[in-house]
Amino acid sequence: MAKTSVTIIATGVANIASMRGAFHRLGCETVLTQEPARVLEDSLVVLPGVGAFGAGMERLRVLGLEGAIRERVTSGRSLLAVCLGLQLLCRSSEESPGIDGLSILDGVVERFRTPERIPQLGWNEVTAPPEARYLRSGYAYFANSFCARSITGVDVIAPATYGHQFVAACERGGLLACQFHPELSGAWGASLLDRWIAGA
Repeated sequence: MAKTSVTIIATGVANIASMRGAFHRLGCETVLTQEPARVLEDSLVVLPGVGAFGAGMERLRVLGLEGAIRERVTSGRSLLAVCLGLQLLCRSSEESPGIDGLSILDGVVERFRTPERIPQLGWNEVTAPPEARYLRSGYAYFANSFCARSITGVDVIAPATYGHQFVAACERGGLLACQFHPELSGAWGASLLDRWIAGA
Protein backbone atom coordinates (compact mmCIF):
# COMPACT_ATOMS: atom_id res chain seq x y z
CA MET A 1 0.00 0.00 0.00
CA ALA A 2 1.41 3.37 -1.04
CA LYS A 3 2.18 5.92 1.64
CA THR A 4 0.16 9.12 1.84
CA SER A 5 2.13 11.94 0.22
CA VAL A 6 2.13 15.48 1.60
CA THR A 7 3.41 18.32 -0.59
CA ILE A 8 5.15 21.13 1.31
CA ILE A 9 5.68 24.47 -0.40
CA ALA A 10 9.40 25.29 -0.16
CA THR A 11 9.03 29.01 0.44
CA GLY A 12 12.54 29.48 1.77
CA VAL A 13 11.09 31.17 4.88
CA ALA A 14 10.08 28.12 6.89
CA ASN A 15 11.41 25.42 9.18
CA ILE A 16 10.82 22.58 6.75
CA ALA A 17 12.67 19.96 8.80
CA SER A 18 10.23 19.98 11.73
CA MET A 19 7.24 19.92 9.39
CA ARG A 20 8.58 16.97 7.42
CA GLY A 21 9.44 15.15 10.63
CA ALA A 22 5.88 15.50 11.94
CA PHE A 23 4.40 13.97 8.79
CA HIS A 24 7.01 11.21 8.65
CA ARG A 25 6.06 10.23 12.22
CA LEU A 26 2.49 9.84 10.96
CA GLY A 27 3.69 7.45 8.25
CA CYS A 28 3.52 9.94 5.38
CA GLU A 29 6.11 10.76 2.78
CA THR A 30 6.76 14.41 1.99
CA VAL A 31 7.63 16.22 -1.21
CA LEU A 32 9.03 19.75 -1.40
CA THR A 33 7.92 21.91 -4.29
CA GLN A 34 8.05 25.40 -5.74
CA GLU A 35 5.98 24.44 -8.79
CA PRO A 36 2.58 26.16 -9.16
CA ALA A 37 1.12 23.11 -10.95
CA ARG A 38 1.89 20.83 -8.02
CA VAL A 39 0.56 23.37 -5.51
CA LEU A 40 -2.67 23.46 -7.46
CA GLU A 41 -3.06 19.74 -8.20
CA ASP A 42 -1.51 17.61 -5.41
CA SER A 43 -3.84 16.05 -2.85
CA LEU A 44 -2.37 17.44 0.39
CA VAL A 45 -0.51 20.76 0.36
CA VAL A 46 1.10 22.67 3.23
CA LEU A 47 1.99 26.39 3.25
CA PRO A 48 4.48 26.71 6.12
CA GLY A 49 6.23 29.82 7.26
CA VAL A 50 8.56 31.35 9.81
CA GLY A 51 9.76 34.94 9.64
CA ALA A 52 8.57 38.23 8.19
CA PHE A 53 5.37 38.85 6.22
CA GLY A 54 7.06 40.95 3.52
CA ALA A 55 9.77 38.37 2.85
CA GLY A 56 7.18 35.59 2.70
CA MET A 57 5.01 37.41 0.18
CA GLU A 58 8.04 38.31 -1.92
CA ARG A 59 9.01 34.64 -2.14
CA LEU A 60 5.50 33.58 -3.19
CA ARG A 61 5.49 36.25 -5.91
CA VAL A 62 8.99 35.41 -7.16
CA LEU A 63 7.98 31.75 -7.38
CA GLY A 64 4.69 32.56 -9.12
CA LEU A 65 2.65 30.78 -6.45
CA GLU A 66 0.02 33.40 -5.57
CA GLY A 67 -2.51 32.34 -8.18
CA ALA A 68 -2.09 28.61 -7.53
CA ILE A 69 -2.66 29.03 -3.78
CA ARG A 70 -5.73 31.23 -4.33
CA GLU A 71 -7.21 28.86 -6.88
CA ARG A 72 -6.59 25.85 -4.66
CA VAL A 73 -8.47 27.38 -1.72
CA THR A 74 -11.25 28.80 -3.91
CA SER A 75 -11.86 25.35 -5.40
CA GLY A 76 -12.19 23.85 -1.91
CA ARG A 77 -9.07 21.70 -2.13
CA SER A 78 -7.14 20.83 1.00
CA LEU A 79 -4.53 23.32 2.25
CA LEU A 80 -2.82 23.52 5.64
CA ALA A 81 -1.31 26.96 6.42
CA VAL A 82 0.97 27.22 9.46
CA CYS A 83 2.14 30.26 11.46
CA LEU A 84 3.32 32.83 8.89
CA GLY A 85 1.38 30.75 6.38
CA LEU A 86 -1.88 31.83 8.03
CA GLN A 87 -0.76 35.46 8.05
CA LEU A 88 0.12 35.39 4.35
CA LEU A 89 -3.47 34.34 3.59
CA CYS A 90 -4.73 37.62 5.12
CA ARG A 91 -5.11 40.99 3.43
CA SER A 92 -2.11 42.74 4.98
CA SER A 93 0.14 42.92 8.02
CA GLU A 94 1.38 45.73 10.25
CA GLU A 95 4.75 43.99 10.07
CA SER A 96 5.17 44.98 6.41
CA PRO A 97 3.17 48.16 5.60
CA GLY A 98 2.27 48.54 1.94
CA ILE A 99 2.69 44.83 1.15
CA ASP A 100 -0.50 43.08 0.08
CA GLY A 101 -1.20 39.58 1.33
CA LEU A 102 -3.03 36.88 -0.59
CA SER A 103 -6.45 38.16 0.65
CA ILE A 104 -7.80 34.61 0.85
CA LEU A 105 -8.81 35.33 4.45
CA ASP A 106 -10.58 38.57 5.29
CA GLY A 107 -8.39 39.74 8.13
CA VAL A 108 -5.49 42.06 8.94
CA VAL A 109 -2.45 40.93 10.89
CA GLU A 110 -1.50 43.16 13.83
CA ARG A 111 1.28 43.25 16.39
CA PHE A 112 0.26 41.97 19.81
CA ARG A 113 -0.91 44.86 21.97
CA THR A 114 -0.22 43.42 25.37
CA PRO A 115 2.11 43.94 28.33
CA GLU A 116 3.01 40.25 27.98
CA ARG A 117 6.43 39.39 26.57
CA ILE A 118 6.61 39.58 22.78
CA PRO A 119 7.07 37.33 20.93
CA GLN A 120 4.69 34.79 22.39
CA LEU A 121 6.85 31.71 22.79
CA GLY A 122 5.40 28.56 24.27
CA TRP A 123 2.18 26.74 24.98
CA ASN A 124 -1.24 28.36 24.94
CA GLU A 125 -4.79 27.06 25.08
CA VAL A 126 -6.81 26.84 21.87
CA THR A 127 -10.59 26.70 22.19
CA ALA A 128 -12.34 24.98 19.29
CA PRO A 129 -16.11 25.08 18.73
CA PRO A 130 -17.95 21.74 18.53
CA GLU A 131 -18.73 22.16 14.83
CA ALA A 132 -15.02 22.23 13.88
CA ARG A 133 -14.02 19.67 11.27
CA TYR A 134 -10.36 19.33 12.25
CA LEU A 135 -9.78 21.44 15.34
CA ARG A 136 -10.21 20.31 18.94
CA SER A 137 -9.62 22.27 22.12
CA GLY A 138 -6.20 21.77 23.66
CA TYR A 139 -2.76 23.28 24.09
CA ALA A 140 -0.61 24.26 21.11
CA TYR A 141 2.88 25.67 20.68
CA PHE A 142 3.10 29.27 19.45
CA ALA A 143 6.02 31.43 18.30
CA ASN A 144 4.62 34.77 17.08
CA SER A 145 4.76 38.53 17.56
CA PHE A 146 1.87 39.21 15.19
CA CYS A 147 -1.65 37.81 14.96
CA ALA A 148 -5.06 38.33 13.38
CA ARG A 149 -7.46 39.74 15.96
CA SER A 150 -10.41 38.72 13.77
CA ILE A 151 -11.09 36.96 10.48
CA THR A 152 -14.43 36.97 8.71
CA GLY A 153 -15.88 34.74 6.01
CA VAL A 154 -14.70 31.44 7.50
CA ASP A 155 -16.66 28.44 8.78
CA VAL A 156 -14.92 28.05 12.14
CA ILE A 157 -12.61 30.15 14.32
CA ALA A 158 -10.70 28.72 17.27
CA PRO A 159 -9.46 31.58 19.49
CA ALA A 160 -6.65 31.83 22.00
CA THR A 161 -5.73 34.64 24.39
CA TYR A 162 -2.38 36.34 24.88
CA GLY A 163 -3.11 39.67 26.51
CA HIS A 164 -6.12 39.83 24.19
CA GLN A 165 -8.04 37.30 22.15
CA PHE A 166 -6.75 36.43 18.69
CA VAL A 167 -7.34 33.84 15.97
CA ALA A 168 -5.40 30.71 16.85
CA ALA A 169 -6.82 28.80 13.87
CA CYS A 170 -9.66 28.81 11.39
CA GLU A 171 -11.32 26.47 8.90
CA ARG A 172 -13.09 27.08 5.61
CA GLY A 173 -13.93 24.19 3.31
CA GLY A 174 -10.68 22.31 2.73
CA LEU A 175 -8.59 25.06 4.34
CA LEU A 176 -7.09 24.68 7.83
CA ALA A 177 -5.02 27.70 8.89
CA CYS A 178 -3.13 27.64 12.21
CA GLN A 179 -1.24 30.47 13.88
CA PHE A 180 0.38 27.86 16.11
CA HIS A 181 2.77 25.09 15.07
CA PRO A 182 0.96 21.73 15.02
CA GLU A 183 4.23 20.02 14.13
CA LEU A 184 5.67 21.19 17.49
CA SER A 185 2.51 20.64 19.55
CA GLY A 186 3.07 17.10 20.76
CA ALA A 187 0.34 14.48 20.64
CA TRP A 188 -2.39 17.12 20.33
CA GLY A 189 -0.73 18.58 17.23
CA ALA A 190 -0.11 15.14 15.74
CA SER A 191 -3.79 14.24 16.11
CA LEU A 192 -4.74 17.49 14.38
CA LEU A 193 -2.46 16.68 11.44
CA ASP A 194 -3.88 13.16 11.34
CA ARG A 195 -7.46 14.49 11.13
CA TRP A 196 -6.42 16.92 8.39
CA ILE A 197 -4.87 14.10 6.37
CA ALA A 198 -7.93 11.87 6.85
CA GLY A 199 -10.36 14.67 6.06
CA ALA A 200 -8.69 15.48 2.78
